[in-house]
Amino acid sequence: MKKYGAEFFGTFWLVLGGCGSAVLAAAFPNVGIGLLGVALAFGLTVLTMAYAIGHISGCHLNPAVSIGLWAGGRFPSKEILPYIISQVLGAMAAGGVLYLIASGKVDFNVSAGFASNGYGIHSPGGYSLLASFVTEVVMTMMFLIIILGATDKRAPQGLAPVAIGLGLTLIHLVSIPVTNTSVNPARSTGVALFVGDWAVAQLWLFWFAPIIGAIIGAMIYRFIGSAEN
Repeated sequence: MKKYGAEFFGTFWLVLGGCGSAVLAAAFPNVGIGLLGVALAFGLTVLTMAYAIGHISGCHLNPAVSIGLWAGGRFPSKEILPYIISQVLGAMAAGGVLYLIASGKVDFNVSAGFASNGYGIHSPGGYSLLASFVTEVVMTMMFLIIILGATDKRAPQGLAPVAIGLGLTLIHLVSIPVTNTSVNPARSTGVALFVGDWAVAQLWLFWFAPIIGAIIGAMIYRFIGSAEN
């Protein structure tokens, strides 16, 4: 239960910190943090939680990561469902807290997006379903390669959180204009449920594509990271 609690609070922090920066600070009049700030916020949530709870639960914070680690031979199948439930509940709790904070502003309008992920007319840059699918698959694939490589016993010890956090920052810098960056089904669910409507209707992509990408990334690392020549 301690592991599941760690995943709950870790994912809570990821969604509150990352999506919170997008909703509350990205376009704040005159001094907004912008795309770079939001990307950095997501990376910092993972970096800080990796040091805080990595030794407790492994700091997955993401159903796609849990599935990818299983596919990579690093995580037992019996733990997948409890981890995913904990992650989604943590994301939903963070979405609720963020909604309470954001709704304190007079002109708040949840239908504007609330940091939800989307494609087509709901993509920040108007990117198509295919473009969004490819983006989410490839970005999650690379994220898993980074995670598996950085946490390999042969890698420099103690620096994995830095590599993973910066990796997630880079992923956001590339893909925020396309999908608002998911690579994490829990993160997508935690805010989409408060928007409803189109955000929930498009949520399937942000479960399907990251999971596919995670499995592909795990398979790639199992090949290139093998000790065999």
